[in-house]
Parts: sequence; C-alpha cells; structure tokens
Amino acid sequence: MAAGLKSTSFVTFLASYSLHVNVSLAVILLSFVLAVGFLMIILSCALWSNWLPLLVALTFVIAPLPNALFSHCGADDFSTDYGEGSSPIDLGRFITAFIVTTGFSLPLVLAHSEIITSGASVMSLIGGGLVYGTILAYAAAFRQEDSEFE
Repeated sequence: MAAGLKSTSFVTFLASYSLHVNVSLAVILLSFVLAVGFLMIILSCALWSNWLPLLVALTFVIAPLPNALFSHCGADDFSTDYGEGSSPIDLGRFITAFIVTTGFSLPLVLAHSEIITSGASVMSLIGGGLVYGTILAYAAAFRQEDSEFE
C-alpha cells in the first residue's frame, strides 16, 4: 500500500513537472516569436531610414485591448440565452477588427503612396502579423476558464 502511494505521488509529480515544462516552453517560444516580429518591424524602419512603419507595431499592440476590455461585459450568470452575443462584446470585436485591418492596410497604403518602400512594407506586414499572432496565441494558451464552483 505504501508503494502505491509513492507511485501515485510520483505520477502526480511527473504530471505537474511536465505541465510546468510545457508552460515554460510555450512562454519561451512565444517570446521568441514576439521578438522576431518586433525585430522585423524595427528593421523595416531602420534599413530604409523611415520610421512610419513603426506605427504598425503600435496598432497590433493596441488591437487586443478592446476585446480584453469588452469581454467582461457579457450577460449575467442567470441568463439562459447563450446563442446570441452581447452588444458590448460585439462592439469590442468590431473595434479590434478595425484596428487589425488598419494595421495590415497601413503599410500597403504607405507603400502605394511611395512614402515607404515595398520592402519595408513587406517586412512591416510580416512583423505585424507575428506580433499580433503571438498576442492571440498567448491569450488562447493561457486563458483561464471561470469555474462555476470556485
């Protein structure tokens, strides 16, 4: 019986250790991708001596904020209507979509008007996509579900 308790505690230890390693690996990977994204945006500015593509980094960093702010404005706990969305949540998604669209279209508009070069535009788009994708992946990977009994 004592051996069974030891093996159970050892299995729990291994499970918690592997979970800790997976979380650490995810954080390291996401931080690496985020750093590469910011590097691409900064290089798109520095290589062509035009700092306007840096606005893309600002838009992609600000983009998840409306979703994060308005996600807590949903229906109350006693609501039985799960199929329909809440107006504040929809507003947050709309503002986020507007900011993301601005982030992707700004380098294209600047390149079309020849304010920045096409190389800077492509690097800025790739870097912005990496930054926004990292923010979304981090939010999805570490989202904590609300428990009904806690």
